Amino acid sequence: MAATAAGCQHYVRKCLLKAPCCDKFYVCRLCHDDEEKHKMDRFQVREVKCAVCDRVQEAQQACRGCGVTFSEYYCDICHLYDKNKEQFHCQPCGICRIGPRRKFFHCQKCNLCLANDLQGKHKCVENVSRQNCAVCMEDIHTSRIGAQVMPCGHLLHKTCFELMCRNGAYRCPLCMQSAINMTEYWEERDMEIAHTPMPPEFKDQKVKILCNDCQNRCTVSFHVLGMKCSSCGSYNTSQD
Repeated sequence: MAATAAGCQHYVRKCLLKAPCCDKFYVCRLCHDDEEKHKMDRFQVREVKCAVCDRVQEAQQACRGCGVTFSEYYCDICHLYDKNKEQFHCQPCGICRIGPRRKFFHCQKCNLCLANDLQGKHKCVENVSRQNCAVCMEDIHTSRIGAQVMPCGHLLHKTCFELMCRNGAYRCPLCMQSAINMTEYWEERDMEIAHTPMPPEFKDQKVKILCNDCQNRCTVSFHVLGMKCSSCGSYNTSQD
């Protein structure tokens, strides 16, 4: 695949990677994976070809033939070539992250780099980023799409999370806990129920429910519009 001065749709670079799996040259692993029936391991890349002079050489940041700089940013571990986005290589993650580094910390339990404002304010789930996104079922850890950390600690791609919310879904697909602050919606539900009395034969009917948000079980009045948890006030409940 030919490279241009701009690289490809995924990365800005002036070289092609020699895929160790098939010895073919591609601008990036994503271009390779789109065309081949197998995946390219970018960590095993040993050679690149200059897009300016076509010289094949060991992976490095500048061409040994014509001297052109292949990219503003280069990682000799990930063999990532790209324009400068203040990337940094996170050793525990094992890959490069878009920075700047000072705005992120690595959570050892989650095994993931997170924004500093989440330090001490997120629910840890062990190795959470090693799971696929529960919406698109694609990898999260090495994805170029950012991850959305939900209150339950699970992750979705930001784009998948936004799509889920636009479609009216508010619960984590993995644990069913509310994925956003639902206080305003629960107050609206209170108003709807107050103005929608049940028929006399159901007025005093009680049911046992399990709350998906606080995990408490309680007995409440039945209503077709929802059963409210007496512990946390959530309507994200199901009959137990």
